[in-house]
Amino acid sequence: MLKTPWTDLVDRNNPWPEYPRPQLARKAWINLNGPWEYAIVEKEARWVTDWQGTILVPFPVESYLSGVQRRVGPSERLWYRRTFTAPDIPRGGRLLLHFGAVDWEAEVWVNGQHVGVHRGGYVPFTFDITPVLRSGGEQEIVVAVWDPTDAGDQPRGKQHRNPHGIWYEPVTGIWQTVWLEPVPEIYVSELSIVPDIDTGTVRVSARCPAAHSADAVRFIVRDGGETVSEATAKPDEEVSLPVPGAKLWSPAAPHLYDLAVQVIRDGAVVDEVASYFGMRKISVGKDAHGRPKLLLNNEVLFQFGPLDQGWWPDGLYTAPTDEALAYDIEITKALGFNMIRKHVKVEPARWYYHCDRLGMLVWQDMPSAVAAVPDERGLWVHPRAERAGERSAVSAAHFEDELRAMIDALRNHPSIVVWVPFNEGWGQYDTVRIARWVEQYDPTRLTNSTSGWTDRGTGHIFDIHEYPGPAFEDKGDGRVPVLGEFGGLALALPGHLWAEEGNWGYRSSGDKEALMRDYEALIKSLHGPIARGLAAAVYTQTTDVEREINGLLTYDRQVVKVDKDAVKALHAELYRDMAPPAMFLATSQREPQTVRVTVPADDGADGTGEAEAPAWTRLDYDDSGWNESTGPIRAGRFMESVFPAGGAWSGDTVRLRREFVLAEEPRCSRLWLEYTAMADEFAVYLNGHRVLHVTEPRGYERHYRHADVSEFAHLLRRGKNVLAVEATRRDGERGIDVGLYGAEG
Repeated sequence: MLKTPWTDLVDRNNPWPEYPRPQLARKAWINLNGPWEYAIVEKEARWVTDWQGTILVPFPVESYLSGVQRRVGPSERLWYRRTFTAPDIPRGGRLLLHFGAVDWEAEVWVNGQHVGVHRGGYVPFTFDITPVLRSGGEQEIVVAVWDPTDAGDQPRGKQHRNPHGIWYEPVTGIWQTVWLEPVPEIYVSELSIVPDIDTGTVRVSARCPAAHSADAVRFIVRDGGETVSEATAKPDEEVSLPVPGAKLWSPAAPHLYDLAVQVIRDGAVVDEVASYFGMRKISVGKDAHGRPKLLLNNEVLFQFGPLDQGWWPDGLYTAPTDEALAYDIEITKALGFNMIRKHVKVEPARWYYHCDRLGMLVWQDMPSAVAAVPDERGLWVHPRAERAGERSAVSAAHFEDELRAMIDALRNHPSIVVWVPFNEGWGQYDTVRIARWVEQYDPTRLTNSTSGWTDRGTGHIFDIHEYPGPAFEDKGDGRVPVLGEFGGLALALPGHLWAEEGNWGYRSSGDKEALMRDYEALIKSLHGPIARGLAAAVYTQTTDVEREINGLLTYDRQVVKVDKDAVKALHAELYRDMAPPAMFLATSQREPQTVRVTVPADDGADGTGEAEAPAWTRLDYDDSGWNESTGPIRAGRFMESVFPAGGAWSGDTVRLRREFVLAEEPRCSRLWLEYTAMADEFAVYLNGHRVLHVTEPRGYERHYRHADVSEFAHLLRRGKNVLAVEATRRDGERGIDVGLYGAEG
């Protein structure tokens, strides 16, 4: 068993004792986490009397911490049972039964009476159980859960019944806190909090079921115990409160204001809840150079963070403790990131609370909804595909209901700045409609309609993925260009692995020192795209997850694989303003560029592996016998569908030369290559010196990559310069195109 530092700290009688809803908190509540009875039986069974053992709630049944570690198939149901003593309820009041999240379909009985069904594995839900309570003594809760995992097309994220690669263990049943809450006859059930830094106000409203026309709601804004402002409104009525001299919320200064909400009937306070908010604004604007950028509080801020999957070796979807949950955010902050992309998973409310108080921006994915059985491709939309995913009306309703519920549950958190409805082509459908609905439903945040792959030209953001990258592409349509995934540098550390075999990453490093060198090179290469206009980037990933070992931390959180201080210093450079660079040689990505091409007489790669540059790469070489063509030089249907038309690549090896003239002595100290290379091996030379040599085979590429070659900036000269390339591909699709640009330090 792979244990985290918190595995053995779990209180098996009272796990997760923290109040589960920090933005709508009451003093009176009863935690129902702890030992429950369980049984796994055929799906058709309508009741259970023979219980099979004890399960520790709120840990999924498949997890170590549940005490069960059993899978539940699509033809089975997982049943839970426990008893409780009802608390005192105010006269006319209600007793609410809350579930933080249950994956996927939960049917609930109290004292043998059916109280409701909920479908959706990532959002909270509540039942009023007052009518079915017994007059005294012990009360009984029974929950039946059915979860088809990848046999269905409901939102499931990365769960898979056959875990492999980027697909992980199934998660079934209760995986967040279960709790009881006594409330008065009239009470606050929901809050809406909308800060407006431009007017220095915050708009608030409270939903109060069973309210009378004479009832009122008082809102009090406090800062450090001092009252800032207060106002009274009707239930469900929005009121604006001034926040003079507002202290803005940001990653650098995550200031939070307290908000007290009181329900008043006949002059008396009958209900009171505590909340908080941050004065924060997220928007799209232009920088000083006219490029579209992400603005935080009306100022340009480059957003950089890890892809955060939120999985644990001991609890799977459920962190062992609240301290563990916060640790992932704390270490992310310590590494110098200012953002997290929460990847196809929704966390408990306390995770977002920790982001709010620690100062961490969040891009929130909607969990993907794509079936693996019988045909995953029906909802799998490939890059550049014109068709949309095929989703039934019932399936679409499940997805959209849960998307709405996710936004409703999280919309008051200042940390969340971007909604991501779709990841790549995983279950993607009706993209334009869904994106426009999200923009309309929550206009206070940005919408990244699809992170990677299949762009439909909608939303505030244009997002690409490239491994290991980095890559950059600007559509030129006013949307903000971001790199939604890149990196994935892998390092296996024995003793900290989920599995001894089948581990993988997008590029492997031999040891911690090599990983640090590779990471430094990758981050320095990111400076080029930022100078070109890249507004945000997401590195894959925070931790290893099962067999995917490309984390900055091991899966057990026992080892940080990189030098924390060195990485933080590297990241600090990314937040500096970077002026547009000088383009020495454009690629053919947008317009065809002239290139001289030849195939070696022996069709062999006699230059790529040589440290000493061959004669054909030098300035004085006569290439008049070479063919003139246009880039990219390519062969194969994939290249033809993804990149512009260019010259043909025939044979295994191809050589290219591109000359350019600098009118003045170059002053740049930073230099980057921009390239696409579907090749087994390729090398790039500048004025007869090799500046890049890649020996790993390159698969299908969708975007141009960037490489920092600043150590060779001194090779540039006034007058004629030449960039030369040799690339080899022995089988399959192939393509090559290279450009060059630079900037002052």
